Amino acid sequence: MALSRRTVLQSAAASTAAMAAFPGRAEARSTKTSGNKGCFYLTELLNDPKSTDVQVAKQVGVNWVIAGGMIGRRRKEEYMDAVRQRKEEFAAAGMQIAGVEGHPVPFDKIKLGLEGRDEEIENTKWAIEALARNGIHLICYNFMAGLGWTRTNQSIPERGGALTSEFNLKDAEARGLTPHGEVSVEQMWRNCEYFVKEVMPVADKWKVKMALHPDDPPLTPLRGIGRIIINRQAFERVMEMAPSPCNGITFCQANFALMKEDIYALARDWCRRNKIFFVHYRDVEGNAQHFRETFHDNGPTDMVRMLEIYSKGGFVGPIRPDHAPALAGEAKDGKSTGYTMGGKVFAFGYMKGTMDALGLKYT
Repeated sequence: MALSRRTVLQSAAASTAAMAAFPGRAEARSTKTSGNKGCFYLTELLNDPKSTDVQVAKQVGVNWVIAGGMIGRRRKEEYMDAVRQRKEEFAAAGMQIAGVEGHPVPFDKIKLGLEGRDEEIENTKWAIEALARNGIHLICYNFMAGLGWTRTNQSIPERGGALTSEFNLKDAEARGLTPHGEVSVEQMWRNCEYFVKEVMPVADKWKVKMALHPDDPPLTPLRGIGRIIINRQAFERVMEMAPSPCNGITFCQANFALMKEDIYALARDWCRRNKIFFVHYRDVEGNAQHFRETFHDNGPTDMVRMLEIYSKGGFVGPIRPDHAPALAGEAKDGKSTGYTMGGKVFAFGYMKGTMDALGLKYT
């Protein structure tokens, strides 16, 4: 390569004003004086700055966005401009980017250990630098190979006939192996360690928090592919691979509940250690082999208690309500995607009401 990653990105950044790292400078709100140290950045996962979903989010008081599909497939030398353009587009809609979710660049070969993974790792390093130079310092990534988060039925009735999704291991197994065949847990761990040790030094340099998301569902194998990020011990193992203040966790509540972890104690511990970088605020009914998504006030987890634990533990970062049921008229072809906005509007109201009542800081 004739030009180094540093040379190209520094050149592209020359005309870009320096921006402060997340968290931003917005005023935090609290209706009471509390001794809590934390501050929630209310966010929603959004791809298109011009979408109606962005308007709805703004209308319910959400000013931060977790950006999906941030860079995609393009030349490395174009990463800086791509990030800057997306940031400006969201800013024009009144939204600030709190982080990136869903891998900013292609990642599949990394997870499966296929030929070409070194190029994907190099692209990831370029992406980390491009994001940081544009003031974006959080990446939510996962190590689910071949399959992402998986559901087997998207037409399950929830309260009042709202539709939600479920996972049933028996139904998943009936679909057989994926085109990747069988991939062992041992191979997956080798692939994960290779990635983490390559990328974390770059994340450290640019102060970009790498927030690892648990496997969803947290069980192994799934259709022949080993799943490794399925319990507390797995996260501890990844953090030990490359000890760093940037090596941490997306605390997706429902997945930790499905692991049968004590999520209240776990959240307290990881907040104390400053290892929770991002919260997916959601709940489920059932177990890892068979569960369904619930409304945020209609599952077994004490959701109010969770918000208080994060805040008292000093969590400062983005939180978003995830996988909400589809309300009447929202389901496309009779299926819930988990990403329609009606249930999210309810969730944000629930969260903000709870935070106001308890005097928890948010922005």
